[in-house]
Amino acid sequence: MGLEEEIEAIEEEIANTPYNKSTEAHIGRLKAKLAQKKETLEARGSGGGGEGYAVEKTGDATVALVGFPSVGKSTLLNALTNAESEIGAYEFTTLNVHPGMLEHNGANIQLLDVPGLIEGAAGGRGGGKEVLSVVRTADLVLFVLSVFEIDQYARLREELYANKIRLDTTPANMSITKKHKGGINVTTSGDVGLEDETIAEVLREHGYVNADVTLREEITVDELVDGLMDNRIYLPSIVAANKADLIDPDYLETVNEGLRKHDLDPEEVIFISAEEQKGLDGLKETIYETIGLIRVYMDKPGRGVDYDEPLVLREGQTVEDACRKIGGDFLDRFRFARVSGPSAKHDDQQVGLDHGLKDEDVLRLIVRR
Repeated sequence: MGLEEEIEAIEEEIANTPYNKSTEAHIGRLKAKLAQKKETLEARGSGGGGEGYAVEKTGDATVALVGFPSVGKSTLLNALTNAESEIGAYEFTTLNVHPGMLEHNGANIQLLDVPGLIEGAAGGRGGGKEVLSVVRTADLVLFVLSVFEIDQYARLREELYANKIRLDTTPANMSITKKHKGGINVTTSGDVGLEDETIAEVLREHGYVNADVTLREEITVDELVDGLMDNRIYLPSIVAANKADLIDPDYLETVNEGLRKHDLDPEEVIFISAEEQKGLDGLKETIYETIGLIRVYMDKPGRGVDYDEPLVLREGQTVEDACRKIGGDFLDRFRFARVSGPSAKHDDQQVGLDHGLKDEDVLRLIVRR
């Protein structure tokens, strides 16, 4: 039996095995084995060459526009940026990745209009693997849907999932320490949703013989398997429903029902018309906020505070991160900094490299000569 047939057989056995506590460990072992075999199959096929879509990442963040052909991604890119992506009312207009730069709140956000995904993309159909490799490098996935084809959302997520992209979640809160003897010992913080034997079976399938594993939250078998793999990408996502200008008022509730069917809150989906350039301000702000960008205004010696060109960082970043982004030898020469604004207890608070910055802080670096 070849590797592809083995994968098919395992998938069939998983599908035909009822999930309950008595079968949980067996299914866990099968899913772990399936993940390993898929990795082996992919490694075998990776040597076949093929032209990729390498795009240099620039700016403060990168957003991948994901959607089926002809949903309006190219029109949207052109409306949001100064790019000129070819537009046509037929499928597969975009054959290469087209970048454009969105400027918002002082940030430069790179948008990538990738070729329209089709079903089977993760398996290589329609050059899908090359397309998905670009998505994996992004900081945010922007789903672009037509209001008349909301069901495409589920199929797009399935293609991204098959390419090891995990959306709107974080890696499992777990730790594993290998040891020389004693088998596999499982420690959990409360009810994590899986039996200890299931956890141990999955670890054994991944080559662990002796190890201490600690789980600190509720987890599924799939999340456990993901946590043992080193090639899963975790990205946030947002949804834009395009062609909203064409919705008849009587049809709006049908659209909303379609969104709710896919666990999308109509209040959180951004309704836009790329063609009419409507709803784009709200989309820009949602992109900015979801990525978690902040503006830090630099107080420059002899020139005052530069409010025109802020230093753009991510939420949670520190004075040290600011020094690194500015570049040069600021980090080596750093003495202390003074901060005014939301993160400061008072104006001109003296802080060190580990001080966390917030949006619209004013930062002055004091360095050695």
